[in-house]
Amino acid sequence: MSGRETSVGEADVGIMGQQKNLEGYVGFANLPNQVYRKSVKRGFEFTLMVVGESGLGKSTLINSLFLTDLYSPEYPGPSHRIKKTVQVEQSKVLVKEGGVQLLLTIVDTPGFGDAVDNSNCWQPVIDYIDSKFEDYLNAESRVNRRLMPDSRVQCCLYFIAPSGHGLKPLDIEFMKRLHEKVNIIPLIAKADTMTPEECQQFKKQIMKEIQEHKIKIYEFPETDDEEEMKMVRRIKDRLPLAVVGSNTIIEVNGKRVRGRQYPWGVAEVENGEHCDFTILRNMLIRTHMQDLKDVTNNVHYENYRSRKLAAVTYNGVDNNKNKGQLTKTETTDGMSPLAQMEEERRDHVSKMRKMEQEMEQVFEMKVKEKLQKLRDSEAELQRRHEQMKKNLEAQHRELEERRRQHEEEKVGWEAQQRILEQQKLDASRTLEKNKKKKIF
Repeated sequence: MSGRETSVGEADVGIMGQQKNLEGYVGFANLPNQVYRKSVKRGFEFTLMVVGESGLGKSTLINSLFLTDLYSPEYPGPSHRIKKTVQVEQSKVLVKEGGVQLLLTIVDTPGFGDAVDNSNCWQPVIDYIDSKFEDYLNAESRVNRRLMPDSRVQCCLYFIAPSGHGLKPLDIEFMKRLHEKVNIIPLIAKADTMTPEECQQFKKQIMKEIQEHKIKIYEFPETDDEEEMKMVRRIKDRLPLAVVGSNTIIEVNGKRVRGRQYPWGVAEVENGEHCDFTILRNMLIRTHMQDLKDVTNNVHYENYRSRKLAAVTYNGVDNNKNKGQLTKTETTDGMSPLAQMEEERRDHVSKMRKMEQEMEQVFEMKVKEKLQKLRDSEAELQRRHEQMKKNLEAQHRELEERRRQHEEEKVGWEAQQRILEQQKLDASRTLEKNKKKKIF
């Protein structure tokens, strides 16, 4: 049986290795058209992140790239709308061209590099990229995977200030922190502020520092097509791309172009001799957008996914006894779904216990306060009762004294009345005797 399986396998390899020219039309040559129609119907998604200090023309460049006012005076760029703290804001816009729909997501980082202390100012950006990877990983793990919106960051345009003195420490640290997570394309912002010689020297200095610090910027793919390789080599020779953005239409020699008017002339945005804007637009939209998405999915996302799903199982059966004992293949920041669920469960139980203890403490404190209030009220009532009792006793004694005095006065008055009656009686008797004596 095993010999038969081996022979069949060898036959399959032989068939796959042979090239046959068909004598007639079969139809599978139409497969690319089927894929094309399905893709056009579904539409495309692309997430572009722009990072750089405020005032480097990020919003203007985005408007110039897609020939639309994503940012306008009514809806200005995030750098003008949000306070100068490092935040991450995304804006979605549906762009249509030639029947093809592109859901473009622009991720901006207002406040980046604007603070006095820029320590860890890249952390919100890292957290945002990881959160989008996590959302996609969770979407892949669901039972129903029909609707899987892809909000992963496929490209990061990093704007470098045209200082002419190379990269700042913040530029180096940021790109080193993110080059394993996203495709970084360095750009020299506002290149029209430098002469061509200064710009070329600045480019060489930047590329030298990028190589010295082993920063991995987006690597253009190699192809067998000679024309494409020439284009790729041309782009590589121009890195980092020096760009100029403008939303102003200026007429130059009877031709309307986007550019910036200066006393010495016009800096045209789409003129390859003035800046690298057209190279950036062609590379980003027309030639390498799909490759940026493929590298994000096959390299950066897979690295993140491998860190999350690599063998991070617990040794043994009892999770409580073996808590923290992980296999050697575990990475410091990667956990398997089971381990992550267990960790979340422990965190949840810990939070619930802490909340329960806090609620018990609050309850005990409130009970003590109520008991103390009751004791105070009882003591106050007792004091009032004693005071009222004393007052009543005092009033009773006063009444008794008055009654005694009244009784004594009554007895004295009655005695006086009896004396008066007796005196009256004696007086009347004396008068009667005197009358009788006069008669006789």
